[in-house]
Amino acid sequence: MDDLINEFLTETNESLDELDLDLVNLEQNPNDKDLLSKIFRLMHTIKGTCGFLGLPRLEKVAHHAENVLGRFRDGDLEVTPDYVTLILESIDRIKLIVGGLEETGSEPEGDDSALIEKLDAVYEGRDGGGAASSSAEAPPKKAAETPSEGGNCLTQEELDALEAAFQNAEGPEEFALKTVGEESGTDAPSAPEEAAVVKEKPSKAAAPANDASVAKTAEKPVSAQSLRVSVDVLENLMTMVSEMVLTRNQLIQILRQNSDSEFSVPLQRLNHVVSELQEGVMQTRMQPIGNAWSKLPRIIRDLALELNKKIELDMKGQDTELDRQVLELIKDPLTHMVRNSGDHGIEDPETRKAAGKPETGKILLNAFHEGGHIIIQISDDGKGLPLDKIKAKVLENGLATAEELEEMSPNQINQFIFNAGFSTAEKVTAVSGRGVGMDVVRTNIEKIGGSIDLQSTEGKGSTFTIKIPLTLAIVSALIVESAQERFAIPQ
Repeated sequence: MDDLINEFLTETNESLDELDLDLVNLEQNPNDKDLLSKIFRLMHTIKGTCGFLGLPRLEKVAHHAENVLGRFRDGDLEVTPDYVTLILESIDRIKLIVGGLEETGSEPEGDDSALIEKLDAVYEGRDGGGAASSSAEAPPKKAAETPSEGGNCLTQEELDALEAAFQNAEGPEEFALKTVGEESGTDAPSAPEEAAVVKEKPSKAAAPANDASVAKTAEKPVSAQSLRVSVDVLENLMTMVSEMVLTRNQLIQILRQNSDSEFSVPLQRLNHVVSELQEGVMQTRMQPIGNAWSKLPRIIRDLALELNKKIELDMKGQDTELDRQVLELIKDPLTHMVRNSGDHGIEDPETRKAAGKPETGKILLNAFHEGGHIIIQISDDGKGLPLDKIKAKVLENGLATAEELEEMSPNQINQFIFNAGFSTAEKVTAVSGRGVGMDVVRTNIEKIGGSIDLQSTEGKGSTFTIKIPLTLAIVSALIVESAQERFAIPQ
């Protein structure tokens, strides 16, 4: 697979993750014109790049989704949950095609006619739903808008559209530091608004611009620029720095045995420089935890629709940074716990109303630093854990006796949910109820030196608190020497 396709896959995956989040926000803020324009630009970029690379199936799906987004943007079609769901379905289809392209190196075959028909029905006003504005006469489809059948060929209109995108590209562009090969969800990092294959061309196209536009560009503050770097390069750099640190420590030990050495002053300087270098390299491994949270709003939205619930997800501390490796390891546990809060914790609107609660349940994600650790809290204002059901299940599974349960506090009893196969769900659903998950969550968190705590009040909600180290690259340890053997005891 050539570099151009690899770059396209990376950029497109990032754009798709951003579209997921933006569309969920659009559903809650349908009149946000700036957000609508951003969503349209992202989809337009995907479509234009597909045509440039000769990916007709991807281009066709993106093109028809873009048509609907264009009517949203122009105010000809009201943004409704059903229409947002249809666009999200298109995003999922694009993800499926991109996944096949990434796996095989070629665009997979498939039938998208049913999806395209639904998109066209909305675009042309044949679906019978949605409130259009007074001028919302469905525009007739132009022949020039149909993606080229040849795949590798572009019509003149498409070329003009691409050139217009080049001319309108903002500059200087801000790049987010990302690592090649990482899962995009990961990342909801802020993806560039134009695909990589078009980034370098605006500079040539914009060269003849008049002095006024150049001056306007010069007035813009140059944002901190960054570079996409392979994970392997960073890991190799980290290894070399680790070797340098070990060598420095050996030199310091030699100096301690010969305090009159002439190397004392330069070694102190070397010690300072190596420490700064180590800190700098460690910083390249750090990423905001928001990258691991980027897919959660879409997950909660889909879960609420599936379970006929109203759920609001609030995320705080998205900029809190931790090691990339730790971030990858906690993605799945966090996703599982948030889904559990939506499924088991939050009640349906009728039940909440009867209990004197707002119909919309709330899930709060909060992250912050505490010493050399990061604290992540997952809270909900749902029904809490059913203590009586947990006790009954504990007795049924033989995990404790009735006498032992009597001596336990409610918090101690709640900890049984982390046992393998433990579930109080009355029925198994596609979401949960099989008793698989919380034991794996705890195991995975403990594997990286973390811990998980649970506080729950029946009828009021639950809070899970996860404490994990900021990084796995360096472990603070006490060095002990005994019988001419040296041991490192983690602190």
